[in-house]
Amino acid sequence: MRAHDAFSSTAPPGSQVEALLPGAYFHDAWAISAAQPELDALGQFLRMVRKTPGWVDRLMALRNALVGLVGLKDLGGLAMIDPEKGSADYVPGDRVGIFTLLSIQEGEVLLGDDDRHLRVVVSVHKGAGADADAGRTLVTITTVVHVKNWLGRLYMLPVTPAHRLIGRTMIRAVGRTA
Repeated sequence: MRAHDAFSSTAPPGSQVEALLPGAYFHDAWAISAAQPELDALGQFLRMVRKTPGWVDRLMALRNALVGLVGLKDLGGLAMIDPEKGSADYVPGDRVGIFTLLSIQEGEVLLGDDDRHLRVVVSVHKGAGADADAGRTLVTITTVVHVKNWLGRLYMLPVTPAHRLIGRTMIRAVGRTA
């Protein structure tokens, strides 16, 4: 495995997000060796969303147009963050792109969105690599979704396969040196 390859993973043992897995309708995790290990967990997330591919933005725009027809909220785009703000400028409760910053802990941040149809929590966990990644900083992005009703389940039908592709694509930015 090359250092910049993203790989399917699990929620990091002992992480905050691991406790959210029971009863989840959907969850996935992707990990990669960080090209900029000096960045904290929120800094890794900011770096990732600032490099959102155009096709992901277009999918988000399509999502926002379609869900508006059934009364769900327009989230905007993943990269809609203030380019002047660094990770130290955010506190829990702040919006960070399409998410609200829920928690900042040493080595892990939780971001999310909660509405009447579903609750989404994204964890960005930064820790030491294991096995082949020994000596490297490993960043794991874990997404956990709890649906609340039939509209949440219906929403997740097309989102689940799209999310797997988007998650893997997005985390690659964390492993890129440029």
